[in-house]
Amino acid sequence: MSVAIRVIPCLDVDAGRVVKGVNFAELRDAGDPVELARRYDLAGADELTFLDVTASSGNRQTTFDVVARTAEEVFIPLTVGGGVREVADVDRLLRSGADKASINTAAVARPQVIDEITRHFGSQVLVLSVDARRTEDPALASGFEVTTHGGRRGTGLDAISWAQEAADRGVGEILLNSIDADGTKEGFDLEMIRAVRAAVKVPLIASGGAGKPEHFPPAVIAGADAVLAASVFHFGPNDVIARVKAAIRAAGYQVR
Repeated sequence: MSVAIRVIPCLDVDAGRVVKGVNFAELRDAGDPVELARRYDLAGADELTFLDVTASSGNRQTTFDVVARTAEEVFIPLTVGGGVREVADVDRLLRSGADKASINTAAVARPQVIDEITRHFGSQVLVLSVDARRTEDPALASGFEVTTHGGRRGTGLDAISWAQEAADRGVGEILLNSIDADGTKEGFDLEMIRAVRAAVKVPLIASGGAGKPEHFPPAVIAGADAVLAASVFHFGPNDVIARVKAAIRAAGYQVR
């Protein structure tokens, strides 16, 4: 029996408010994270992902109080990322009510932190967030480069190789964000999803580019185990989660 596809709204939080931009820039206000989390829980979301989008670039910790208030209001798994640098950060997030922690910049800087966190808490707790963009750099065979600091810095790392290394180190899931597709509402980067799916066996969450329910099934067909989006949920009709699930179901996949 196949595993049900998960539908995950993403709350990008900056200074305690949910924001959304295009290509990780030009952020605009989308509301209060606790209110939105409650709404998505009631609307049938399977999980929530909460990303403090300026925690790494601003060199500060995730807003634990917002995490705690959100966790009190929702009864679905909550993944939190942004400013996660070490075992102690994950411990504090879990104590604040998160179910999983997402790491990006710190893992690129020191990949061993993946080993340390998964050894301490288990693989199921850690999600590697890969913010990738297309590149013409001949040194990157896949054509996709990992970026850090909310998409602000290139790393010279091949996104597919990095996903493989992280999976080998024990990360539980990979959240694959397309910088190029982010906020465009023109659909997921299917080529990138297929490339990562071919390289790793861990669950893959596709992110970036969804603008309407019809955009979600192609991401699942390309190999995503879960689909994550922000704009389409924040600014779309109240029943959009149900419509996304209906579209995935109509494509022949099980949803929760």
